Amino acid sequence: MTTELIRLLAFLVGIIAFAALNAAYLVWVERKGAAHFQRRIGPKEVGPYGLLQPLADGAKLMSKQLLIPDGVDPILFKIAPLMVLVPAVMSFVTIPFGEHLAARNIDLGLLMVFAFASINVLGLLLGSWGSANKYAVIAAARVISQNIAYEIPMLLTAIALVMATNTMNLNEMVSLQGGGFWHWNLIKLTFTASPLTPIAFLIFFTTMLAETNRAPFDMAEAESELVAGSFTEYSGMGFGVFFMGEYANIVIGAALTTVLFLGGWQSPLPFLPNSVVWFLMKMYVIIFTVVWIRWTFPRTQFYALLNLSWKVLIPISLVNLIVTAGWLKVF
Repeated sequence: MTTELIRLLAFLVGIIAFAALNAAYLVWVERKGAAHFQRRIGPKEVGPYGLLQPLADGAKLMSKQLLIPDGVDPILFKIAPLMVLVPAVMSFVTIPFGEHLAARNIDLGLLMVFAFASINVLGLLLGSWGSANKYAVIAAARVISQNIAYEIPMLLTAIALVMATNTMNLNEMVSLQGGGFWHWNLIKLTFTASPLTPIAFLIFFTTMLAETNRAPFDMAEAESELVAGSFTEYSGMGFGVFFMGEYANIVIGAALTTVLFLGGWQSPLPFLPNSVVWFLMKMYVIIFTVVWIRWTFPRTQFYALLNLSWKVLIPISLVNLIVTAGWLKVF
């Protein structure tokens, strides 16, 4: 009992440190990436290559006063940032970074991640509504519409994967993808469960961008239209916690994509040893792609965003689900 308690505490500290480190340095990656995509230099003054800039930014945010404007709902205003960050950190509990590197090997791990991910939108909603700001309220309406629209194709894609693998245990999903990259679900399920699996991967990745409020789907923020949307009235670490939650959710989305489609910690070639390094490499390639997309594509118009989901992604996800069910039944 004592050993298990120490293990859980060690994982808790490790998860919080990992989430905080990623939140800090993904901002640096974002700024450096944006600069190089636009032929600029980016942060370079604080530390070599600007590597200490996230620490300076964090110290500046923590030194600022958390202002609570007149007219806001103080309770909703204060708890909203935590409702974005805490569920994201909790989702790390069931993510298997290695064969024996997960805080908890939960049989319904995939369902748990989706359950915690759904709380993120509630935090944005409460923060917007509690701010009593017209721009924030418009952002709240957008967030809810966007979340409902894009959660459906994401879940339909996940259901097809669960049908094909016959498990919701993330550790088992990765274990079934061993033996080389041709055993990864992205390739293996194309031949054994559904020829639409590569399209399902693109749908899952697109919906992940929308669920984490990343450009070109960042309607919760929309600086050019809504000042800063959900975050308009937040300052100091209130603002900082929102962004820590956003980047933690990006890491969760990339980690889940790695687990479901890219073999998790499994090596691409059978003669190379499996390692957590493979997991991190795949995950950070996906995260870099997320950053790349943000600084490549302009923000979409709101109705085009909804039409993409309701008229394109949901029908294709349903077709993928039906094809997967038929393929498994017949073959």
